[in-house]
Amino acid sequence: MSRRFAQSVKLIVLIIGAFVMMFPFVWMLATSLKTLPESVAIPPILLPDTPQWSNYAEALRTAPFGLYFRNSILVAGLGTLLTLILTVLAAYAFTIYEFRGKTVFFFLCLATMMVPSELLIIQNFITISRLHWVNTFQGMIIPALASGFYIYMMREYFMQVPSVLYRAAKVDGCGDLRYILTILMPICKPIITTLFVQSFITIWNAYLWPLIITASAPDMRTIMVGITKLNSWEDTNYQLVLAGVTISLIPSFILFVIMRRNMAKGGTEGSLVG
Repeated sequence: MSRRFAQSVKLIVLIIGAFVMMFPFVWMLATSLKTLPESVAIPPILLPDTPQWSNYAEALRTAPFGLYFRNSILVAGLGTLLTLILTVLAAYAFTIYEFRGKTVFFFLCLATMMVPSELLIIQNFITISRLHWVNTFQGMIIPALASGFYIYMMREYFMQVPSVLYRAAKVDGCGDLRYILTILMPICKPIITTLFVQSFITIWNAYLWPLIITASAPDMRTIMVGITKLNSWEDTNYQLVLAGVTISLIPSFILFVIMRRNMAKGGTEGSLVG
């Protein structure tokens, strides 16, 4: 009886937790279908009387979402690809190679996790300005490429791969790059896919740095920065803003649905057979 009670309590807690996590999304979707008076009503109204699907069409007309989507896909796609390349190479070096100061360099890499990104904005902007990268894609992408957290996660996963695989590959004349591409990455597919999705969503949702770097170039704005164009100087159109936010979440949602199965695949099963 006590076991059934414990399971019931656990289920109730999980349901409450799921409701708390999902409520902001439900509120966002509901508000995106409201009229302006309904979106600012006090007390708040959860569901609109009549769904205003025209809010999405108006949001697309008010802001050039096609341009913003192109910029965001370019920045997030290229930024994620370069981040994974640097992460895999750095984690591979920290896992396989032995060199002087290896431990010190790794702990310095971990120390960057304790520095808030907001603390580096001024110095990063000065550096980007001196390189004449303001209002450019490389100015938005490059400062966020290196991630101590990603390197740490990748290294921990690489360390779980049996070292006999590396030695066997070397005996067969396999180079480092070929070993990474043909052996290590297929085995470590779950962590690579997870970091790919996390990196893409993080870069896609970035707001402050793209806003600063593209302040004088509206045509370079990403979608998160461009959503602010849905507001007017007179008032805040909450229903249009949340309609724009809903549209902006579609690529991240599709990416997660496509990649979620790969997050659970991989492993070293069968890798030592024969």
